[in-house]
Parts: sequence; C-alpha cells; structure tokens
Amino acid sequence: MNTQRRALLDSAGQGDADSVRAAPAAGADPETRDEHRRTPLLLAALGDHVTAAEVLLAAGADPNAQDDRDDSPWLVTGVTGSVGMMRALLPAGPDLKLRNRFGGIALIPAAERGHVDYVRAVLRETDIDVDHVNRLGWTALLEAVILGDGGRAHQEIVELLVTAGATPDLPDGDGVTAREHAERRGFREIGGLLRALR
Repeated sequence: MNTQRRALLDSAGQGDADSVRAAPAAGADPETRDEHRRTPLLLAALGDHVTAAEVLLAAGADPNAQDDRDDSPWLVTGVTGSVGMMRALLPAGPDLKLRNRFGGIALIPAAERGHVDYVRAVLRETDIDVDHVNRLGWTALLEAVILGDGGRAHQEIVELLVTAGATPDLPDGDGVTAREHAERRGFREIGGLLRALR
C-alpha cells in the first residue's frame, strides 16, 4: 500500500480532518481500502469522527461501501449509535436497505444495543423499514427484547418502534413474538406494553 493511501486511512481513523482534506491533493483516492476493505469513510464512521467524514463525503466518498465483514459507513452508525454521523451521512443518500453480515439494516443493532437517541432519530428522519427481518428471523423489536436487558433504554426503544409502526405480534423464525420473549425473560414493563397492543 502506498504512503498516500496509508496516510489517508490513518488520518480518517484518527479523525484528523485537516490531513484528510489534504490527502486528495497528494494523490490519495477517497475510496482507497485497507487490508479489510475498509474505506477512509468507514474508519471515520467507526471512530465517530464526524468532521473527517464530512470532508470525505464532500470528496465523493461512498456511504455504502462495504468491507470484508459487510460493514459500511451507514451500517456502523447503528452499531455506534452516533446521531451526528447518521446526520452527516444522510445527505449522501445512503442505502437504508443495505444489509450487514447478519442480514440486518442499521436500525436492528441500534435497537439491540439500546441506542435510544439514534433509534428515535433514524425513525423520525428516514423511511427505514421498521419491520425488516434479518437472517436470524428477528426484527429490531425482537432484537431489542431478545438481546436487550429489559431496562429503561430498551423499554423506550420498544415504545419508539411500536409508535413508528412496528408490528408487535410479528414472530421470530420459531413463531415466538416479542411479547412472549419479554414475558419469558421477566421483562414486565416491556411485556405489559406489548400486551396492551394486542
């Protein structure tokens, strides 16, 4: 890998916006890839370096470029929960249907990880599919219950998802609904909320 490409990748990963800005003039391609096929924009997104990401986007960086794990700048916003990065990427027209290695969209890991502000923002500011089903047979609602801790953040996410139109009785691949999972796990607040919607 040549020096300019390595420098751009390192600068993006460290959030050094000035060096990122200078890189194209030095001959570095904003779509260059590292050994895991990560672009500078993906590295900036992973580190939540919004200014560096904005510089890369202005240079034409692709918010949908996926690495060898199927992560993309857009998809990782759901993992990090960064509302700032999500909003920086939106004007570049990210593919809201792009899938990660589990067949999920950005909303699903955000719901699982309890990123309340992100879930609220992505539901309000995009037309992301609230009932998208991943390869595990789970929607964002199911992941929030199955992989969440039942605490306040996940309760709020369940409420946000249902308010945004999530189908509360959509079952997983084994025919078990989010309410049934909540009751099995002893999540009384979530179970009560979902039971009220029947």
